[in-house]
Amino acid sequence: MCGITGCIILNESSNELRNWVENSNQALIRRGPDGGGVFFHKNTGLGHRRLAILDTSENAAQPFTDNTGRYTIIFNGEFFNFKEHKDNLIKEGVQFRSTGDTEVLLQLFIKYGPECLERINGFFAFAIYDAVTEETFIARDRYGIKPLFIYESANFIAFASNLEALSAYPISTEINQNQLFTYLQLNYLPFQKSILKGISRVKPGHFLIVQGRVLKENKYYGIPKLSNDTYPTLSFQQTKDQLKEILTDSVARRMVSDVPLGCFLSGGIDSSIITAIAARCKPELKTFSIGYKDEPFFDETYYAQLVAEKHKTDHTVFKLSNDDLLKHFEGFLGGLDEPFADSSALAVYILCQETRKEVTVALSGDGADEIFAGYNKHAAELMVRQNSLLRPLMRLSKPFLDLMPQSRNSKWANKFRQANKLAEGFQLSNTERYWRWAGYCNESEALSLMSNPIQWDTYNSDKASLLGCINNDFNSVLRSDVALVLEGDMLVKADRMSMANSLEVRVPFLDVNVVNFAFQIPTHFKINAKDRKIILKQAFADDLPTELLTRGKKGFEVPLLKWLTTDLKSLLVDELLSKDFIEHQQLFQYDAVKTLLNQLFSGNPGDATARIWGLLIFQVWWKKHLNKIKDA
Repeated sequence: MCGITGCIILNESSNELRNWVENSNQALIRRGPDGGGVFFHKNTGLGHRRLAILDTSENAAQPFTDNTGRYTIIFNGEFFNFKEHKDNLIKEGVQFRSTGDTEVLLQLFIKYGPECLERINGFFAFAIYDAVTEETFIARDRYGIKPLFIYESANFIAFASNLEALSAYPISTEINQNQLFTYLQLNYLPFQKSILKGISRVKPGHFLIVQGRVLKENKYYGIPKLSNDTYPTLSFQQTKDQLKEILTDSVARRMVSDVPLGCFLSGGIDSSIITAIAARCKPELKTFSIGYKDEPFFDETYYAQLVAEKHKTDHTVFKLSNDDLLKHFEGFLGGLDEPFADSSALAVYILCQETRKEVTVALSGDGADEIFAGYNKHAAELMVRQNSLLRPLMRLSKPFLDLMPQSRNSKWANKFRQANKLAEGFQLSNTERYWRWAGYCNESEALSLMSNPIQWDTYNSDKASLLGCINNDFNSVLRSDVALVLEGDMLVKADRMSMANSLEVRVPFLDVNVVNFAFQIPTHFKINAKDRKIILKQAFADDLPTELLTRGKKGFEVPLLKWLTTDLKSLLVDELLSKDFIEHQQLFQYDAVKTLLNQLFSGNPGDATARIWGLLIFQVWWKKHLNKIKDA
């Protein structure tokens, strides 16, 4: 796990290349505190920061050049099946000078070229430079677990693991208004595009080749798309047995480490299953969970403790007060080089910080909800699809539900909030309902906040690219979740918060074998009117306390409302969302912001809490990174 950066000059050599790459590499130091290096050849420069996990010796330091001097690699990630490939390469006469996975990956590329990607089981972003052809090969893993930003201009192509490192190059700092519009709806950034114009992310499951002045994009992987009549004819029992075997193998692969390793244990189904499997591989496994002293509604540590006791793990609980959250606020913001307002990221940041004191690698349960239908919205989606006769009733109930108190901060207010969104969803098409339920406000509400126009053709095209696969098969909804929610939100949260604390997080549910198998499972094995993640829970029922199997879904959230209306109120009202700041910034309509603030401080905040949090995060990012206002 590391950070990478690189630059290819497209015209005459630039005297600035070395400074650019070195400065960019330095910006990656939190991703790789254990060492760093740079490589230059003609018009190409590569940089690498290292978080040493496998082969911690200098023999594996990067940039890593093969014994011939022709190929040089910079690699961020892990390649879990490297040992079997190394054994085969040794039999063919390849000599290795390191014991880790980087050199094996390089040798696989030398032998197979781009086809090496199909042989890799892991998560990664890497680049390989060929000094003979002066060609640069750049690739990203299948699901976007590891980030990779890229910028192309007439003079150079630059790439880096985060936006801060990419900003060391002379890039545009103009806001992408379409992405801002989408961010205001979702609180994160999808579409493989950045908040800054001209910057994008390398697409998951794709590789790029830069030769001369030409950059070519190629796809090497996509989630299997089956129709209802082409799913394998396995029984529920056969499917359950295969799933258990495949996921167990995935966890075992991810237990390989030359540094201390543990597990996140949230108290939910997914991390509990990963912990159960890992505990069989590693006695006295270290596990970590986080809870809230002041907010029992959000605290799940009781369930995490049940799992820890069942599997005899060395369990640590971090109990946070509201003051603890506030104390870590600045550090958390430092881990965001793009606007990202999933509020649970703050808790994940603290969890990673505390976990890093004990281990360097942690396993997580990310990905299970998206591929096995675990979210509340999945139950709601199934209800809409199976109960069209309820549509008139839902239409009639909507005005009543609009009057009820709604927020995420208490049991009944949250139920009213969910019921209101359900009633709204009944009136929308499959694709528009999916998009609406993915966010905190609709397009007209987001547009009312905007001061600048957006490009509707581009926006609608981007949106259609994510939603176009949705059809009558419920697995199509889950494929959209992988492309939107998983890549844009969950994986960004895990990567940014862990890397801000130099911690590697591995995600067994996103092993390619697990994902491919999951999308061969008929959706009625995953979800019905009574339960979600059915096949997953039944496959591992013996490993889970009964109380976990019967409890409802609870998001990993933080108690925002109290915080925004007390400790952060002055920062919001007097500074970041003040009339002077908004008008000077020229991005938002102050009247719409003021209306949203009034809703936040009312007795019925609804989703204003999350929307104000999104604005707060954006404003802090804007002040820090675009540097247009020195003092608010």
